[in-house]
Amino acid sequence: MPATESRPLRADARRNRDRLLETAVRAFTEHGLDVTLEAIAREAGVGIGTLYRHFPTRDALVEAAYRNELARLCDAAPELLGSLPPDEATRAWMDRFVDYMTAKRGMADALRAVIASGGNPYEESRDRMVAAIGGLLRAGAEAGTVRPDVDPVDVLTGLSGVTLAAGDAAQRDRASRLLDLLMDGLRYRAGAPAPE
Repeated sequence: MPATESRPLRADARRNRDRLLETAVRAFTEHGLDVTLEAIAREAGVGIGTLYRHFPTRDALVEAAYRNELARLCDAAPELLGSLPPDEATRAWMDRFVDYMTAKRGMADALRAVIASGGNPYEESRDRMVAAIGGLLRAGAEAGTVRPDVDPVDVLTGLSGVTLAAGDAAQRDRASRLLDLLMDGLRYRAGAPAPE
């Protein structure tokens, strides 16, 4: 971890870092490994020195960009629960999951390069996602809108299948329909037989 990461960043440094991460996700998704760090810095509106102060290597930037996307996805769960009923929050989170997986798929070559050099960007991914969807499902079960017998890992598996079946971002309508079907299967219905 760079020295600048060990203490809180100034507001302007935080903004620069956030812009670099957003730009890196977009650039690696659209251009793969061919994108230069100079191009990422330029598109983010910062100098290459600023990029290197935050991320001393390409691998450090790729891993940080991926982890930032993961954090945005997982941190969205409690935020959504704060503003929407639990079943609607769960469905909204599913849309964010598809966005996350689309970005991850676009960054696949860059992430493979990080792994080949000994990094493990996925180290916390599964646990964080299970915790996020688990919290949403528990809130839905407590509110009586989501079945109480749903395993968060099963839902993540279904969501992963939706992103594979829907393909890329161009097929977002199909993904949305599939997510609606998945959510419909999660909803609790009064009078329905109790799950076995």
